[in-house]
Order: sequence, then structure tokens, then C-alpha cells
Amino acid sequence: MSQPFSQNRIDKKSFRIVFRYILKVIPRRHKLVIVGKRKILYQLLFHSKYDISTVERDNDNDTDRRSSRVPSSRISRLFHYGSLAANIGLNVAAQSLSQAARGQSPSLKSLILSDSNIERITRKFSQMRGAALKIGQMMSFQDEKVLPRELYETLSRVQNNAHYMPVRQLEKLMKAELGETWESKFKSFNKIPIAAASIGQVHSAVLNSGEKVVVKVQYPGVRDSIDSDLSNLLMLLTASRLLPKGLFLDETVANARKELKEECDYIREADALRKFKDLLKDDPVFEVPHVFLDLTTPNILTMSMMEGIEIMKLPKSLLTQDTKNFISENIMRLCLEEIASFGYMQTDPNWANFLYNPKSNKIELLDFGASRSFPEGFITDYRKLLTYATLRDRSKVRELSEVLGYLNGLESQAMIDAHVDSVMTLGEPFAGDDPSIPFDFQNQTVSDRIRDNIGLMLNERLCPPPEETYSLHRKFSGIFLLCARMGASVHCAKLFKKYFYLVD
Repeated sequence: MSQPFSQNRIDKKSFRIVFRYILKVIPRRHKLVIVGKRKILYQLLFHSKYDISTVERDNDNDTDRRSSRVPSSRISRLFHYGSLAANIGLNVAAQSLSQAARGQSPSLKSLILSDSNIERITRKFSQMRGAALKIGQMMSFQDEKVLPRELYETLSRVQNNAHYMPVRQLEKLMKAELGETWESKFKSFNKIPIAAASIGQVHSAVLNSGEKVVVKVQYPGVRDSIDSDLSNLLMLLTASRLLPKGLFLDETVANARKELKEECDYIREADALRKFKDLLKDDPVFEVPHVFLDLTTPNILTMSMMEGIEIMKLPKSLLTQDTKNFISENIMRLCLEEIASFGYMQTDPNWANFLYNPKSNKIELLDFGASRSFPEGFITDYRKLLTYATLRDRSKVRELSEVLGYLNGLESQAMIDAHVDSVMTLGEPFAGDDPSIPFDFQNQTVSDRIRDNIGLMLNERLCPPPEETYSLHRKFSGIFLLCARMGASVHCAKLFKKYFYLVD
């Protein structure tokens, strides 16, 4: 059962210690904001009467999933972030004193990323959902060369670890969206979700017609809290100094803000889903769900249930090498077509968005909230960039990198070389004189060689990459990792020549 979150209340002396510590480590530009909110923060941490945890376990079928009420008001969400910062600060202060007494001099990074603090961050992000969990999911597709190892592991843990709403909160939301008699619109509706993610959870249901559907329900308050959540997260991440400057955190968060607001509009996602259904209507491999518009609102999305299995959960009896190659090659094909042919891409690389149906031998696609278009000029220049990389033309790669905005022409030679080397390496899977020979992802070294340049580029980069890159490269990275995890052989050169190749 739920328990009050009383362990988060701290005394006045501890608060003063934490507050002085926060002021000491945060950048100067944030100090006035913190000082101005000192009284509010103290009231929340010391005198709060809110029961902010209400974490319950779902004991059905001996599962270990957790249910917790989604903090929906701005003040309750501020409380959560404030309590997280305070508890981490207290732990840092205590560990610092303890280790100093033993003659040790721990770094701030090691104190913040202690095992107990990692557990706090994971638990809080999973409970908060929304921007907190979304940032964790987006950054978990980075690499250990980009993020501290402990932070990388933390973000990986929260990727599919969201709590789900208690039934009472779910019922209140459904009544607000579909009316007091919402249950009469379904023959049956499972109130325990089959999945819970960053901005919503998914329920299985059966329509009165007998058709099986899934109902995607957005967490209350997520859309309205995006700006404040991201501002709080930006302050915490900046104060902790855990991330390298080359990540351009301000731009990364600004991109996340835009994507989150778009993903929180389920009418927009329904439109994207219908667009993909039209684009792929004649495709022999891919299947897209049908949207039920009469049961869809800005906060609820109802679509036909797919019968396939998540590709990473396929039993070994079905996952033959031929099947691995089939799945990987077609997902790579779709990725190239989305950019070059459609100019419209579903940019979420989560592997759970791809199901394989062994009965129909088709790949079923899910989750179109992160779908977006790309400017025609960007697509043209990006296609040329990768094409010249496959042709081993370093001068054209550098020229197009400046045109696209990856370089500004003022970088050190070491930075320019590292960037061009990485683009040339990225083009290797798509190069080759004989397109009939597949690229072996099982034994590839492309990822390792690109990773070797990341440290230098993070330290030497002078400008953030173009806005389109954040979502595009996240998808590309996810597909490369998928093919590598599958140990697949893919005819990348053949696919590239057919769908992507473009020169002046």
C-alpha cells in the first residue's frame, strides 16, 4: 500500500547545508533564480503536507510492476525535483564527510553518482514520467564515451521502467476524455496497462464490434509541465557538471522540449499514423495499425492491436539467421526510404516499436508520436554528404559538413579530421563495388571507430549540430545498434544505391 513520503522531510540545519552547497556548485546565471525561490523550496521540503509517493506494487500474476499517482500540478512536480536535489545533496555532503574522515578525496562526480543516488534518480524519474523520463530515454541512446558510465547505466535502467497510473486516476482521466459512460464504448477494457512509457501507458481492450484494440492514455499534467520540468532538469544537470560541454545541453533540451510537445498531441500522432499507413500501403513487409478516430482525443489514442512479437523478445526457435537478416535489412531499408523518398520519418529508435509476426512474415510498426518531416534542402545536402563519404571524397565531406552546419570553418585541424573521419566511417557500410555482398554487422568495427573520436569532438566542437540531426542520428544510431545486436548481414550498399545515393 502507499506510504507517506515522510523520509524526504529535512530539518532546517540540513536545508541550510544543502542550500549553500547548491549555490556553490551551480553556474552564476542560475543563482538569482535559486535565491528567489529559497523560501518556496524550504516550505515544500520542510512543511509539505503532500503525500507525493503513493507507490504501490501490482501483485497480479506475481509481477513487480509499480503503480504510482502521476504528479500533475506544477507545485507537486517542483516538490519532486526539489526533494530529489535535496536528498542527493544531503547524500553527497554525508559521503564527503565520511570519506574525508578516512583520508579520501572523492570527486564531486563520484559522490553524485554513488549507488544510493543512482537508485534515487532511477526511482524518481520512473515516478515522474514526462520530461524527466523522456530525457533519460533520449540520452540512454548515447554511448558510454559520451556519458559517465554510471549515468549511462542509470538512464538505460529507466528506459522501460515507468510506473503506471493507479486505477482511480485512470478512470478520472477516461471520464474526462470519453465521457461518464466511457466503459460502454468497449466490450472489455483492461485497466492494468500492458506497457508504460515516458508520456503515457497502453491498455488492451475489445470494441463492442469484437475487434481487439490498444488504447494509449497520456499521463495527466505531462503536457502542461514540459517547460517547467525541462527548466528544472536543465538546472540540475548543469549544476552537477556531469555532462561534457560538447553536448550543447541547452540545445539538446530545447530539441527535447519541441519533441515532447509534439509527442503529447495524440491527434498529431493519429495523423502521422494514417500518413504512414498510406505511404506503406503497397509495401510487402510493413504493417501499420488502423486508427479509431471516434475513440481518439488529444490525450487518448485508440488503434488496432498488432499480433506480432517484439523483435528483441522473439524466441530462439523463431530467430534464425535468415529471420535476423530479413528484419534488419527491411528496417534499414525503411530508414533510408523515410529520409530520401518520404521526407518523413518516425524518429524513435526504441526497438519495442518493431514487432515481427511469424504468421504473416511481416514487420508491424508502433508508436508514431516522434514522426516528423525534414526540409528538402537538408535532405538533399545530407544525402550528398553520405554519398561522398561512400566515395571516399574527404574534401566534399568537409564542404558539405560546413553547408549543413556541422562545422563552422573555425575548428582546429584535429576537430575537422575527427569529424570527417567519423562521417567517412559512417559511410563504410553503404560503400562497396559489389552491392551483392552484404555488410556483416556482427563483425563490424564502425561503432568502435566512431566512438574513438567522440571524446575529442565533444571537447573541440564549436557549434551545435543542425536541429534535424538530433532526431535523425538518434534513429540511425538505433538502427545500427539493432543490426549489430541481431548480428545481421545487410545489403547496405545495394539499398543505399537504390534509395539514397545522390551527387552534384
